[in-house]
Amino acid sequence: MINPSLPVAVITGAASGLGLDLAKQLATQYQLVLIDLDLKLLQEQCGQIINAQLYGCDLANKDELDELITQIKAKHYSIALLINNAGITHRSLARITRPEVIEKVMAVDYFAPVRLVSGLIEPLQQAHGKIVNISSMAGWMPVMARAGYCAAKSALHQYFETFRAEMRPTGVSVLMVYPSFLDTPIDKNALNGDGGKTNHARSMVGKMRTSDWMAKQICEAIRLDKQRLFPDRFTYFSALLYRLIPRLYMHFMARKFASEWEVA
Repeated sequence: MINPSLPVAVITGAASGLGLDLAKQLATQYQLVLIDLDLKLLQEQCGQIINAQLYGCDLANKDELDELITQIKAKHYSIALLINNAGITHRSLARITRPEVIEKVMAVDYFAPVRLVSGLIEPLQQAHGKIVNISSMAGWMPVMARAGYCAAKSALHQYFETFRAEMRPTGVSVLMVYPSFLDTPIDKNALNGDGGKTNHARSMVGKMRTSDWMAKQICEAIRLDKQRLFPDRFTYFSALLYRLIPRLYMHFMARKFASEWEVA
C-alpha cells in the first residue's frame, strides 16, 4: 500500500545490487518509483517492498524512456529524490570495440540520466528535490579496456557539475557518487567488444565493497546534503595521482591491468 503523505523517490536499476539495497533502505521514508530493464526480476525482488510502484523500461530506448517519464509525471506532482543508478559497462580494448557497444553504454550511463532529469525537472523543482548520480572514479581517470565506460562517466560528471551550479537558485541539488569496485551485477554483465557478455575476469585495485555498504554511505550523504561522495580513499588518491603525475599513474595502471590486453 502506498502512503501518499511520503515524498517520492525514483530509483533506476532497482532490481538488484546497489539499486535494490537503496530501495530497501529508503522504503520507509519515501514513496518509491522503482525502474529496471528486467521487470520480472524487479517484481520478484521488490514486490514486498512497501510504498513501491514498479516499472519496466529499457533506458537505452528513447521512446520507452519518454513514455516512462510521461507516466511518472501523470502520477506525481513533485519528486523529492531521483537516483540515477542503472548502468552498464564493457571490458574490451577500444580498438576492437564496436561503436554500437560504446553507444549503448553512453545511452544508459549518460543520456538516460540527462533525459530523466530533463523530463522530470518540473516535479523536481516543485519539491526542491535532490538528484543522485552513481558515477565512478573511472570518470576521473582512464581505466584500461573501459574506454566507453570512462567516457560516459566523464560526461556524466561534467554535465551534472555544471547543472548543479545552474540549478542552485531553484533549490534542486545534486549529489555525485564516485565508487570504485562494488560487488554488483554491472561488472558480472559487462559487454565485450561485439556487444555480447564478456567472460573475461575483471582486474581491479583497492578493496571490493558490497552494495549494502555503498547504499548506507549514499543514504548518509543524502541526509547530510552532500554534493560529492568519495567512499573509497584508495581510488580517490589514484585519481589525484593521475591529475598530478599522469605518466606515473599510466605506468601503474598498465601493470595492474596487464591482463586486459587480452580482452576481446
